[in-house]
Amino acid sequence: MSALGRPRLHLRETDSTNERARELAEAGAPHGTLVTASVQTAGRGRQGRRWEAPAGTALLCSLLVRRFDDLLSLRAGLAVADVAGEEALVKWPNDVLLDGRKVAGVLVEGRPQGGWAVVGIGINVALDVAALGPEASERAGSLGRPRSALEPALVELLGALERWLEAPAEEALAALRTRDALLGQAVSWSGGSGVGAGIDASGGLRVRPERRGTGALRGGGAPGLSAGDGGWWRRRTSTAAG
Repeated sequence: MSALGRPRLHLRETDSTNERARELAEAGAPHGTLVTASVQTAGRGRQGRRWEAPAGTALLCSLLVRRFDDLLSLRAGLAVADVAGEEALVKWPNDVLLDGRKVAGVLVEGRPQGGWAVVGIGINVALDVAALGPEASERAGSLGRPRSALEPALVELLGALERWLEAPAEEALAALRTRDALLGQAVSWSGGSGVGAGIDASGGLRVRPERRGTGALRGGGAPGLSAGDGGWWRRRTSTAAG
């Protein structure tokens, strides 16, 4: 059994598991504390995007960690990909794709100066994609498991997180390169466009811009990133302060 996930706070409904985990972090909760919920009313993803799923169809959780590095978001993505299966890919910096559809997202928030970070994860375990609206159903994916599989999926996830959070950086980077969804893909952002060219030694996304040599994007996210889905820039996956 994983040492992560204890203690655990489960809520039938909350606005955001990340918010609850942040509160627990500020109150001194230990490394490995987990918040889960059956429903989120204000779940969010990167750049403020909403994360929504019908009750009982998605694994919604936030893990408090007090030992982490700049690869935290990508390590979490690897753990989710392990749960999703051998064909799952990590779309830098924080999505997991299966058959080209988004089945999961990761949002890392925290206060590095306070020595903590919260890893928010949403996985569409039993989502009926056909029941979504036309726009969402074109992009969303699901693991296609029954609703009864949510708790077993959480056990899988915690075990995978324990492995990847402790793995040497070189091992994590090597695994990421085998699951790189943006490698060779056309990508664009508010400042230009190019082609994904792999993951660099710091966990950043390397890109071959259309009009100059290979570069790498830094920062918390590329404004207007569209990865056909691809993306370009090298982002050191530093924890967002807040």
